[in-house]
Amino acid sequence: MKRREFITLLSGAAAWPLAARAQQGERVRRIGVLMGYDENEPVAKTWVSAFTQALAELGWTEGRNVRMDRRWGGADDDRIQALAQELVGLQPDIVVTGGTPAIVALQRETRTIPIVFEGGPDPVTTGIVERLNQPGGNITGFATLEASLGGKWLELLSEIAPGLKRVAVMFNPDTALVSTFMPSLETAARSLKIAQIIAPVHGDGEIETAIMALGREPGGGLVVIPDIFVTAHRVPIISAAARNNVPAVYYRSDYPRDGGLLSYGVDNVDLWRRTASYVDRILRGEKPGDLPVQFPTKFEMVVNRKTANALGLAIPLSILLRADEVIE
Repeated sequence: MKRREFITLLSGAAAWPLAARAQQGERVRRIGVLMGYDENEPVAKTWVSAFTQALAELGWTEGRNVRMDRRWGGADDDRIQALAQELVGLQPDIVVTGGTPAIVALQRETRTIPIVFEGGPDPVTTGIVERLNQPGGNITGFATLEASLGGKWLELLSEIAPGLKRVAVMFNPDTALVSTFMPSLETAARSLKIAQIIAPVHGDGEIETAIMALGREPGGGLVVIPDIFVTAHRVPIISAAARNNVPAVYYRSDYPRDGGLLSYGVDNVDLWRRTASYVDRILRGEKPGDLPVQFPTKFEMVVNRKTANALGLAIPLSILLRADEVIE
């Protein structure tokens, strides 16, 4: 072997243990992720992916200095609670959670492990934190729902379906925080002279019955309130609305992508990327109780032109110009 080659080999061999020791010396942080959604739900997987990518951009890479324990609870409260207990038992450095039931479940399990949430309405109203500007305790995060959205949904639905005379407000009373949206819904209904029908549902049969009743006469419409139940029953709701010729407005973009008419709601991908920024700050030493709860700043509207045509509706230019996406 030539002397130069030997020196190069020797210096490389000496450098390798130093690099290995540096990598081994870096503390691996453990992040728990509890989702109140089904693991096979594409949109929820997109959110977690956006969070993971944003975290990597901030210097936290899975397999290098971060280990993630992901759990998916679906729409099952008991399962969500069991998974919350399991995650807390792993003693992670921090837990990230999506969906109000998952937030509440984690809050029951720990008052010390930092929790960053994405989801739900005003967390002061629901008792998750004491204050918005300085929440105190171990929880902070990003609310996804504002009370004013109720009125906005009804206004958009009446704009795309100008013959609207009555509207059913659909939700599961066991899981939805419908009271958050009712004041703005009632105000919009009075202003638009639209009769409001309260439609609590617990299963596919009640969903079908409520939507069939709307479709018996012209002028019926549907507002779907956000909660894990309606998310899990998205397909039956969309199918029943189509069969009964009922225009409906939803709170998430995957509804019109799956055949629903119209959605208006927060840009969840943006919020999950912002969630990563809070995780980064906490892992670097800041306290969750000192980080203010934030509300959404980006919203998106998606409309399905094919569904509108099937319902005999012409999408007005005012909606087309504001829509972030028009599905042909």
